[in-house]
Amino acid sequence: MIMYIYAEHNFVILSSDSQVKWFDDLVGVAYRYYDLRMNVIPLFHDFKKAQLFWRETIKWWNDHSIKIRFVESGNTYWFIMGAESTSRENDRFLFKILPISSHYERFKKGHEGTAYLRLGVYTKKYKKDVKNNAKCNCGHIKEDHEEGDENDSCLFEVCDCEKFETFQINILKKKKTVTNIKFLTEVEIKEDVLAWNCLSVNKYGKKEKDADK
Repeated sequence: MIMYIYAEHNFVILSSDSQVKWFDDLVGVAYRYYDLRMNVIPLFHDFKKAQLFWRETIKWWNDHSIKIRFVESGNTYWFIMGAESTSRENDRFLFKILPISSHYERFKKGHEGTAYLRLGVYTKKYKKDVKNNAKCNCGHIKEDHEEGDENDSCLFEVCDCEKFETFQINILKKKKTVTNIKFLTEVEIKEDVLAWNCLSVNKYGKKEKDADK
């Protein structure tokens, strides 16, 4: 398989065993609105992994070269990000397929062509970890759930929540500024090299492999 990678100021053809790899081991992507610029925050499972990814990869990206693409396909979208790097040793591009949400739509309408890129850590929290006014993913607070250790289902009859569960997002302080952001449909990606490369490798290429089996 042939893979196109953005290097220096031109697109060059590299084999799929290039040091540049596509990385999708993310929980998801968060959006933060209350800042000088909106924030795009790829989320990791673990704080150390997020720190390591920043130190090995994003730290070496030139801010002006960072590109973020959102490719919409039905009720989902591809989050795609890549950049020129001053270090090729651990260079990786990111992608993640995610459901279209109200937070995504809000970012799409309000980003004004620029955003801060930061990394975050997503942590699940349970009843024993939070205060009484903490809100469950079902929308009801901790006090609206059963008190027993074995049963913490929601007390509201209209709610089918069987276990109190919420989450916490911690954001790393370091950030980079992104000014190249585009929203595309899948039929438009051939006009954008980064988006086309990502789907060629991670969607269309996989279909070809499966067909050959």
